[in-house]
Amino acid sequence: MAHNEMAPSEAAADVPSHVGIIMDGNRRWAKRQGLAATKGHEEGLNAAKAAVRAAAQTGVRYLSLYTFSTENWQRGKREVKFLLNLVRHLRDEYDFYREYGVRIVHSGDIAGLPEEVRNDIRQTVEYTREHSRIVCNLAINYGGRYEILSAVHRMYTDGSWDGSSRPEADILEAHFDQPELPPLDMVIRTGNRYRLSNFFIWQAAYAELVFMETLWPDWTEAHFMTALKEYQRRTRTFGGDS
Repeated sequence: MAHNEMAPSEAAADVPSHVGIIMDGNRRWAKRQGLAATKGHEEGLNAAKAAVRAAAQTGVRYLSLYTFSTENWQRGKREVKFLLNLVRHLRDEYDFYREYGVRIVHSGDIAGLPEEVRNDIRQTVEYTREHSRIVCNLAINYGGRYEILSAVHRMYTDGSWDGSSRPEADILEAHFDQPELPPLDMVIRTGNRYRLSNFFIWQAAYAELVFMETLWPDWTEAHFMTALKEYQRRTRTFGGDS
């Protein structure tokens, strides 16, 4: 698919084209409320919708949300099952996608997910295919290092690279899960943690990092605007002159 087939309308010059969010703090939020961890994840759905809404309204063209990482399988079976069932709520938000022009795509190995979850993801991708205001990329069963290794495997398998020389960056990028998406301009992490946690580590190489203390279930459109203003205060040089 050509890049311009996926691109929503152009964003303003001072608005990042591609924003990623590491949605952290659900379990700590629940603990502070004296609730089960699953309740924190459930409340986090509203914050995710707020993020999509704010991104669409400010002109962000692409939004990547860290939904379920390859490391999350290490959590308890009950919590993992609950998290995967939350993904199934995608099918309940068709009116929301239509209202805000949201196109859903995904990164990560969904082949490793339960069949009913895979089907819901695929149906949502198909339903929103023609929406063009904002692309929401859900990182599901995703890990940045795994994606790079998978891309190298695809390169070798399809003959793009024979392993005899160093591969070109553009060829590697063309074999990522969503090669149409541009590099990340800004990565937001909530929950007072200061690391990328294997989140699009290639695509975030020159992203502006914004860390926020707010736990994810408490996150609102106002927090998105705070992060956006921080981004707009910064000067991006990409290793060169300003």
